[in-house]
Amino acid sequence: MSGAERAIRWSTVAAVAAVALIAGWVSYLHAYEVVRAHGEAGMVARLYPGTIDGLIYAASMALLDAARRGVPAPALARWLLAAGIGATLFANVLAGARSGPLGAAVAAWPAFALVGSYELLMVIIRGATRPARVAPARAPGSVADAVKMAYRASLAAGAPLSQRAMARRFGISRRRVAPLAAEVTAEYNGHVPAAAGI
Repeated sequence: MSGAERAIRWSTVAAVAAVALIAGWVSYLHAYEVVRAHGEAGMVARLYPGTIDGLIYAASMALLDAARRGVPAPALARWLLAAGIGATLFANVLAGARSGPLGAAVAAWPAFALVGSYELLMVIIRGATRPARVAPARAPGSVADAVKMAYRASLAAGAPLSQRAMARRFGISRRRVAPLAAEVTAEYNGHVPAAAGI
């Protein structure tokens, strides 16, 4: 991953985390207000909103785990995620309902922002865990192609073959291997190689 890709990923994670913290806190306050207004008090009222957002978290983690292992997502996790999202939206809308439809819509926004930012974070995490796609290897058409293919594979694996090893493996001189290795190294480093006269 390049420095620019890393910067984009981490700045996105930071922005998503900041939005999630703010929206989560406001959503918690709305749910707490609704729970207190409907008969709960004390520690129960303080903890109750956590069951809503905790359900969203647990279901999302189950979906993430399934995605990482390459298995089908459990239907229960999808249902519980939908139920948690519905419950948090309902609690937030209910908190703003006494101020009319506009108040309900404004109060719903933190729940939407919380769920949206959290799911964006899951998308980033899922993307980071997927292996990079590698183009399928094709059979080399010549010894030069075979040398370049082997050297590319060794660079990608982080264990570059030496020119001596490639010369021995393919039965050609090191003098013939050197420009092929240089061409592949230039490609690997993002440079357009000069035409090789081989």
